Amino acid sequence: MAEAIERRQIRFEGRVQGVFFRATTQKAAHRFAVTGWVRNEPDGSVLAEVQGEPGEIDRFLEHHVRVRPGRVDQQTSREIETVPGETGFVTSR
Repeated sequence: MAEAIERRQIRFEGRVQGVFFRATTQKAAHRFAVTGWVRNEPDGSVLAEVQGEPGEIDRFLEHHVRVRPGRVDQQTSREIETVPGETGFVTSR
């Protein structure tokens, strides 16, 4: 039986811009059954929204911790409303 779909907003703070962080996040997302987006924020952080089954999001984040470039000093996450019909994972500016 499939788990319910959820969406998480995740903010990465530290040395996360200019180090291929978004590209690595997008590549990692394509390995898992998740959708969403990732973008640089004006304050120097990177913001991502990831949607999928909770276990798949957890596996994506565990993998991402191992492969991400840069240096994450703080990572915060919160559950937000899902986006019906979303397909794919994109990198935004």
